[in-house]
Amino acid sequence: MVLNISALRKPGAVTAEWLRERLADTRLPENPLNVTLPPGIGRWPAALRESPGTALTPAGVLIPILERAGDLSVLLTQRSAALKHHAGQISFPGGSMEEQDRDVAMTAIRETREEVGIDPQHVSVIGYLGPMPTITGYAVTPIVGLVSAAAELVIDRSEVEFAFEVPLEFLLDARNDKRVEREFEGHSVAMVEFHYEQRRIWGATAHMVLLLRQYLINK
Repeated sequence: MVLNISALRKPGAVTAEWLRERLADTRLPENPLNVTLPPGIGRWPAALRESPGTALTPAGVLIPILERAGDLSVLLTQRSAALKHHAGQISFPGGSMEEQDRDVAMTAIRETREEVGIDPQHVSVIGYLGPMPTITGYAVTPIVGLVSAAAELVIDRSEVEFAFEVPLEFLLDARNDKRVEREFEGHSVAMVEFHYEQRRIWGATAHMVLLLRQYLINK
């Protein structure tokens, strides 16, 4: 079924129950390294096209959707400038899979607790997106979770500068897409970004948002 996009623009159209219904048939990937290459990869510079063929490290991120008085927002973080990878970038909480993690969903929930202090008891996993490669050598599986209003944030400043929220309906509305060209090793690459209250959401994080939107709307 293809959802009428205009229906999403009606106040209250996007609810927690609607999300559960749309994502009900998603499953945790059996192999977290079985990545799906992004569309248009044939037009990417060689360095980007060849990256998925290298050894990847499995990783999981949580797309935390906060419920407050019927309103839904997505929690994002700005990573610490002192980190080795993706320093200062906007991202979802998450990280690489560790030996004690049963699966990448556990990775995402563990990392979320470590980075922003959300207790697992306040997270209800409602869906999964497929693993995607990053140019830094990770196979990232996005886990979609509803976070209760009772959850409290405790930011680990060694990993996260700050956290902020973006209304889910803003991210689901294609009118808010910013199509840009970014330079990578002398090549121009077409990308989509989101600009919300002077925050720029781009790169792999923006791509995950687009994947979630595509699944919710075009299912």
